[in-house]
Amino acid sequence: MNTVLVGFGFMGMTHTLNILKNPRIHLKAIVDKVPGNIFTKLTEQSGNFATGNVDAKDLSGVNIYSDFAECLKVEKPDACVIAVHTALHYEMAEMALQSGANVFLEKPFCIDAGEGERLINLARSKNKVLMVGHVVRFMPAYETLKKWIDSGEYGRLEFLALSRFSGVPIWGQWKERQKEFGSSGGALFDLVIHDIDFAQWVCGVPDQIEARCLPGKLSTHDYVSALWKYNDSDVVVKIDGGNTFHASYPFHAGFSARFENASVFFSSQDPHNIQVATDTETMLFSGGDANDGFSNELYYFAECVLQGAQPVKCTPESALDSIRICHRHTL
Repeated sequence: MNTVLVGFGFMGMTHTLNILKNPRIHLKAIVDKVPGNIFTKLTEQSGNFATGNVDAKDLSGVNIYSDFAECLKVEKPDACVIAVHTALHYEMAEMALQSGANVFLEKPFCIDAGEGERLINLARSKNKVLMVGHVVRFMPAYETLKKWIDSGEYGRLEFLALSRFSGVPIWGQWKERQKEFGSSGGALFDLVIHDIDFAQWVCGVPDQIEARCLPGKLSTHDYVSALWKYNDSDVVVKIDGGNTFHASYPFHAGFSARFENASVFFSSQDPHNIQVATDTETMLFSGGDANDGFSNELYYFAECVLQGAQPVKCTPESALDSIRICHRHTL
């Protein structure tokens, strides 16, 4: 599957690494507005946690472009993996779909839900795969939690708490985004959306949201605390996260879940273990490797494209639901 990577920041480099590892994906080209910086970025620190490194020699046969339209015309890719600033998501995804390419779009989908709807309709009209990279759905620890929720192994889910915190991002272009207050969607749409998306995936779209947001360097909602409730269920979901701390504050994320017969705990501070506690014992289960989520989501996307199947595990309609839920936290 001939693929073009668009945007060579932290997530672009992460996706490049996993494309190079996947024998079914061939990286034909990289598009970045400053092509000369691509090899410089390989040695710079970026992101709020380590996802691996790309070796410069692995890019020796990859074509480099600054103009996406030119790249699409010359390369005619089967797929595009798009990891640009949120404000460019709609424009870049539309160009790729119009050219006949399948699209993997880094989250968030589009902050404007209307733009997301238009992309969904365009992908459908072109009979192309459109998938949004909600990587938490593909991380082993969270997949295990979903399995326990769906199977009822520990009884009915009664309470789910999800948290995700980091320091304010200052790597790459993030420092510039502070001058464009609100343009990225802030922590709500960039960070906390991971847990909002997972919660709606496993519990459904909430009927009631009680939310409090606080401003930070990037937006008016860089800290989010919320309770979700449902009319047809007693389950309560708690969302808590943000990036209002100083830049070097350590990233951490995790979940706690209370079922009828056991309570479950996972933290990125102890990433290889999920703890399951009853009234009489605590058991440990594998949390896997969170970085596998990035390779798993691209593998899944490639399989969907190659098999001509829609991404039922991560549909664009579901990703759009997550955008709409994010907006409800700001009301």
